[in-house]
Amino acid sequence: MFDLISKYDTELLDAFWTTIQLAVLSAIGALVLGTIVAGMRVSPVPVARWVGAAYVNIFRNTPLTLILLFCSVGLYTQLQIKLAADGPDSLANNNFRWAVIGLSIYTGAFVCESLRAGINTVAMGQSEAGRSLGLTFTQNLRFIVLPQAFRSVIAPLGSVLIALTKNTTVAAAISVAEASFLMKNMLETEAALLLIGAIFATGFVILTLPMGLLFGYFAKRYEVAR
Repeated sequence: MFDLISKYDTELLDAFWTTIQLAVLSAIGALVLGTIVAGMRVSPVPVARWVGAAYVNIFRNTPLTLILLFCSVGLYTQLQIKLAADGPDSLANNNFRWAVIGLSIYTGAFVCESLRAGINTVAMGQSEAGRSLGLTFTQNLRFIVLPQAFRSVIAPLGSVLIALTKNTTVAAAISVAEASFLMKNMLETEAALLLIGAIFATGFVILTLPMGLLFGYFAKRYEVAR
């Protein structure tokens, strides 16, 4: 195993670094998008609630591979919607950025549902108190409801983001040079199937296990007393 790691040490570091970048950027996008959609789902405006529900139902039930292929093949290749300047790395950069968008859109639906569950745990009296002080719906959501909702769903959000980290492997479908893309290439040239699988499984455990422990600690540390 160590001989195999030393042979591909640079490629392994680059691949897992790409995986980390994908996970971090997509997590930021998913949290922002999921928070906005969660606000729409509890909005007093019927159209906003309908759009939020449609978004969740569509993207939560659509395979991630299909979303990424639509972004890369449909939007980038066919419609020529580019997210990076032309150059020698244009294809790789565009596919990476479309992968971030696809992962953010897909994961945002799960973030929305987790956060909406947290919003439902906030006592109705809290919102009513905010309205009695003259706060608008947006202000009430921002200053009173969402801070408590986030604290209530730290552990579920952690699970969603861990799943996102593992879902970055799907980006290999559009040739993003992350960990699973390198694993596929190694399997084509090396005969050590079990060793290669063990290397990449260990790599993902190293990435996700600390996340689980960290979110578990935060969940206990900032849990809202009911």
